Amino acid sequence: MNDHSAMWLEEIAEGSATAFRRFYDTHARLVYRLALQMTKDPAEAEELCQDIFMEVLHKAGQYDPARGSVEAWLAVRTRCRAMDRLRKRQRMAEAEWMEEALPETAWGEGQESVELAALRRVELEQVKEALQGIPPLQRMAVYGSYVEQRSHREMAELLNRPVGTVKSLIRYGIHNVRRRLDAMNGKEGGSSQHETFKARP
Repeated sequence: MNDHSAMWLEEIAEGSATAFRRFYDTHARLVYRLALQMTKDPAEAEELCQDIFMEVLHKAGQYDPARGSVEAWLAVRTRCRAMDRLRKRQRMAEAEWMEEALPETAWGEGQESVELAALRRVELEQVKEALQGIPPLQRMAVYGSYVEQRSHREMAELLNRPVGTVKSLIRYGIHNVRRRLDAMNGKEGGSSQHETFKARP
């Protein structure tokens, strides 16, 4: 994109504020666009963009031109940061997700009895445990698809995997969650009665 970018990184590593300003002015739009594609949130994309350029400021010396272009280096850092944010968001939203996954209407109208409330908490913990027990990529694919309502193409970009692979991750993730739930409830084979994860088109 710019023949001076690698040189600016060398100068940034040596402490040049001028080189950093030039580098930022040249690449900020690219980083923001990538961040927005991954987060789908302008405010979060702005924060992510700031994080990336703070990394550039402190880690410019880590760039190795033999391993790819400056733009590719920035794209990898942006994707890694976005994945970190997704994992953090996943942990923070997990409890809320469990509540939405097993809504109160499943227990009938009106106030829950003590017994039903206790049973519902057990169900929530089982779903949480089942999710934690499946492979990380499957968990992230299921989370992104069902909780964040991301399309398969969006998840493919975020996970850096083909769309077909993302579909498989979601399918196997749901299957593994159901298997773990069945095992927790002493079932052998057959379809799970849990309606938390219905197949999406």
